[in-house]
Amino acid sequence: MDLTLERFYKFELGRLVITPAALEAVSMYDYIPAIELHRCGMWGDLCQEDKAQNDMAVEAGMRILSAYHTDDNVKFWIITEWDRSVTTVLLPDDY
Repeated sequence: MDLTLERFYKFELGRLVITPAALEAVSMYDYIPAIELHRCGMWGDLCQEDKAQNDMAVEAGMRILSAYHTDDNVKFWIITEWDRSVTTVLLPDDY
């Protein structure tokens, strides 16, 4: 049985990067699972309208943004660029 998530992936991530502030504030135990959720189309803490926008962005080749929180309630974003060349983990203040 294949237990990998690959069959659920909706898009390519490109190069993975994390901002210095996010690296300091967000544990890899929070951002690595969040990256997997992002890539599978589970957009985190977004309103329904933004989730629908992301669903459309996957198909149309537009930028994708997901929002998550750490166990300590630190909010962080994951953004995949429109051309799927890079995915960035960042804090909202980094934007």
